[in-house]
Amino acid sequence: MKSIFKYAAVAFGSALVALWIFGKTQPTTPSYQQPTAQVVNTSFSPTKTVVPALSTDFTNAAEKTIDAVVHITNKGMVKSRQPNSIWDFFYGSPMREYPRIGMGSGVIVSENGYIITNNHVIEGASELEVTTNDNKAYEAELIGSDENADIAVLKIKGDQSFPYVRFANSDLTRVGEWVLAVGNPFNLNSTVTAGIISAKSRDLNDYDNQNQSFIQTDAAVNSGNSGGALVNLDGDLIGINTAISSNGMGTFIGYSFAVPSNIARKIYEDILEYGNVQKALLGVSGGGLNARTAEELGIEETEGFYVGGVDESMGAANAGIKENDVIIRVDNAKIRRFADLTGYLGSKRPGEVVNVTYIRDGEEITVPVTLMRTPYVNYYGMQLRNLTKDEAKAFGLKNGIMVSAVENRRLYNRGIKNGDVLLSINGNKLSNVQDVEDLDENYIYEVEFMNEEKEKMRFIFE
Repeated sequence: MKSIFKYAAVAFGSALVALWIFGKTQPTTPSYQQPTAQVVNTSFSPTKTVVPALSTDFTNAAEKTIDAVVHITNKGMVKSRQPNSIWDFFYGSPMREYPRIGMGSGVIVSENGYIITNNHVIEGASELEVTTNDNKAYEAELIGSDENADIAVLKIKGDQSFPYVRFANSDLTRVGEWVLAVGNPFNLNSTVTAGIISAKSRDLNDYDNQNQSFIQTDAAVNSGNSGGALVNLDGDLIGINTAISSNGMGTFIGYSFAVPSNIARKIYEDILEYGNVQKALLGVSGGGLNARTAEELGIEETEGFYVGGVDESMGAANAGIKENDVIIRVDNAKIRRFADLTGYLGSKRPGEVVNVTYIRDGEEITVPVTLMRTPYVNYYGMQLRNLTKDEAKAFGLKNGIMVSAVENRRLYNRGIKNGDVLLSINGNKLSNVQDVEDLDENYIYEVEFMNEEKEKMRFIFE
């Protein structure tokens, strides 16, 4: 009995102790106090990081442009050996002419109906028709073109007034700015697409003979857009849409290319004023730099135009520019690659003076250079130029035409080479390169040359 009371007392005491401990360890509800702001002394003024977004409303630019972009229909004939009968499959098809219709776009740039388009849009045309956005059709005539820049100028026949697009300064465009492409892809008249300028001074082929300097954009451009307008958000012309990056099917896959408006405008004005394109040159040869070519040449500069040669009769030589110099700027235009140089000079004319900055032995030098027209003429597969006074004296001539390059296999195989003098064509005596421009190079039966040994060579072709 005592044991029971003993165990009960111990249990009761243990319970009291446990209750006392539990009460002491119960968590209390914490009380939070609102933290106060800490003042920190700084040594700078904070800048405003929120910048108002650029408006992406394209309606104003589209409305100002769409009525000035036209649809061009090129009607002509093409020669082909396409079989017309079962007999053609067995005996071969004779060469026949077939009607051909090409289509593209153009931009009206004057109230009286002058149009800028691509040369490839109107190439081979026997008849040109222009359709405006209000579906009115007009006959147009070709005023002139520049195959190298792929620009042509047309004029709508008649005395009507037309809406037109103003020129903008394409040198002031910036990578990343919004642009609109306006044209007629797949015969879908008056189509507008938007994008940004992805790059400038883009040359699609560094190894061809064309001096390209395109504006690259990601605005969608397709077949039929060629010759259409690339405009800024003010609706002003910054380029003529010319080419696309394609997978071979002729459809847009991400990038398109436009001739800058400064180049297109200069060609347009030259054709109207002079009847041809006035090309201005520094008188240097060479190429753009990169890390690999800089290492090969043993120079530190990896950007710029490396001068590999200088024409002694041109402005660069007169200004003191020499081989191995690196041109880095012309006026305010930075020259990082070859296309930067050709693009800027493409908007200049012979006789204009530009300030050329170049690096020689680590020192920057700036000199004024008078641009000059090219002394060379390409004729009958030859590159020709006038003889200098010293050269004419050495050949015993009063004047004459020097052969600077020969690509005509007919002449090359007969021993004609650089340094020979062209004396006559079809019996017509020649004294300067202007004389050959008046002769039809498709009808040549006799040519006469003089070699460096002063021996005359006459060739008669059947």
